[in-house]
Amino acid sequence: MKVLLVAEGKHERGKEDRDGALETIVRRLHQGISQCDLDRVSRNDIHAHHAKGQGYFKKALRWIREAEKRGYDAIVLVIDQDNAPERVQEITKAQNDQLFVLRRALGVAIRTFDAWMLADERSLTRVLSYAVSPQRSPEDVSDAKSMCAQLLSKSPMGMSQSEFYASVAHETDISTLERQCANSTVSPGRLELSFM
Repeated sequence: MKVLLVAEGKHERGKEDRDGALETIVRRLHQGISQCDLDRVSRNDIHAHHAKGQGYFKKALRWIREAEKRGYDAIVLVIDQDNAPERVQEITKAQNDQLFVLRRALGVAIRTFDAWMLADERSLTRVLSYAVSPQRSPEDVSDAKSMCAQLLSKSPMGMSQSEFYASVAHETDISTLERQCANSTVSPGRLELSFM
């Protein structure tokens, strides 16, 4: 199965758009993926689909159409909520839209994708090589990216933040991630169900 992954930040996409945290999570959930290609949500050269709806609804439909045009079997698109609650409704509407038949898992990480990296203190401890305290309610953290950077700065491992995210995504317990980030519209459990 060929999958197009579309995300906002470089930490989700990874170093030079390879081996990112989002790809790691998606591959852990779906072993049948033969090819994953990565792109960024904000590309201006992909024209918005003309349909009713606002902002991220149109952007998501544009990406679904682009994935079909490129010959992908499915698309995974994840954006951050970033304190804009309307994004959840817009992405949910695009997920349920019947205009395109392409398999998809579209979602909004609450508040940001970075919160997913805080979900499992055991994986954080293994990756960072020091005891990390449980990070309660990661979705409530106002600046999860900064919290991740602070945790990383205490580590003797010398990783970039993108490498840190990819390592955490590889190590994290998926059921813990689902439980700790249950409000995200594309938590790993929902990603798996929506994608099939």
